Amino acid sequence: MTERNLDFDRIINRKNTDCLKYDFAVKRGMPADVLPLWVADMDFETSSYIEDALVERAKMGIYGYSDAQTPYFEAVAGWMKRHHNWEPKEEWLIKTPGVVFALAMAVKAYTAPGDAVLIQSPVYYPFSEVIADNGRRVVSSTLVLGNDNRYHMDVADFEEKLKAENVKLFFLCNPHNPVGRVWTKEELTAIGDLCVQYGVTVVSDEIHGDFIFKGEHQVFAAIKKEYEDITITCTAPSKTFNLASMMMSNIFIANPELRAKFRKQLDAAGTSQLGVMGLVACETAYNKGEEWYEAMLSYVKANAEFTRQYVEEQIPGVKMIDLEGTYLVWLDFRETGLSVDELEDLIINKAKLWLDSGKIFGDCGRGFQRINIACPRATLTEALERIRDAMKSR
Repeated sequence: MTERNLDFDRIINRKNTDCLKYDFAVKRGMPADVLPLWVADMDFETSSYIEDALVERAKMGIYGYSDAQTPYFEAVAGWMKRHHNWEPKEEWLIKTPGVVFALAMAVKAYTAPGDAVLIQSPVYYPFSEVIADNGRRVVSSTLVLGNDNRYHMDVADFEEKLKAENVKLFFLCNPHNPVGRVWTKEELTAIGDLCVQYGVTVVSDEIHGDFIFKGEHQVFAAIKKEYEDITITCTAPSKTFNLASMMMSNIFIANPELRAKFRKQLDAAGTSQLGVMGLVACETAYNKGEEWYEAMLSYVKANAEFTRQYVEEQIPGVKMIDLEGTYLVWLDFRETGLSVDELEDLIINKAKLWLDSGKIFGDCGRGFQRINIACPRATLTEALERIRDAMKSR
């Protein structure tokens, strides 16, 4: 059997499939005819091995309670070892219906109402949502955009916030969404040592860890034993293999006390087994998806380079922040002179695009737009041409 789904140029019509990206524009307040490059899923078919495994499981005709056994863990751990040189243990694993759900459980498990939880804005917007919605305080140590066109951690500010706000929990985005940074071991060590020093528990969201174009992904918990003891590592096949609707994430917690507190919150939320299709998809992805993954990654990397060149040559006043990881490009419109509202109007009503507005990632994201480049080149080209033409017609 060979991998069949390697034509990433093929445009697949996702409309009328109950697709969040394509079928909910009007319900979400957008014009019906927008081209959507907002939510982080891909417009590519997943590996044919996953497709075949799901069809085979569906044919069984019985969909009763299911759970994963050791071969499932071995598939996940094998991927982590091969790709990230990390060897988690089976007892560390807790499966959750998504990483955002795990973030919410961590807030409940490791903080009390009113406690401070630290983030690094601009950052994936559910971070602040699950903190605030659970009655905790959002504290940001804002990232700094350097002259090298990359964002950097402000370590002095990070420490000041830990001290001044008595921070109990830190949400690390590694690699960082939306700014596309792949944090180095040195950068992670600088903040990791502070978290150890101040007794801060770390939730490391590593869901984009398989999308690395510069440098390499450093699993935060693998840097030092002290980090392993304070870290909840969040992984999933959902971004890597385009399986978001399978509601399947693998959370690793080495510290037995932290693990017990996390499990208690899962019990309180009434979750137990996950859907069998998600389990089948995950195990198959990590065992048989290598060829598809490598081909997809190469295609997305070429899309990133295409986007960089196009923005530089065709869209004056707009800058693409260097993309080291993730398939989400952070575009800087601040030099265009457009206000935030004018920029929104230009993107939505003139360019007819549905992107993620920078302002939802924090105030420091105002004047930016996030665009998903995990799509056929023709779709990406059309989106960039729409931005170019809308800017020209101002």
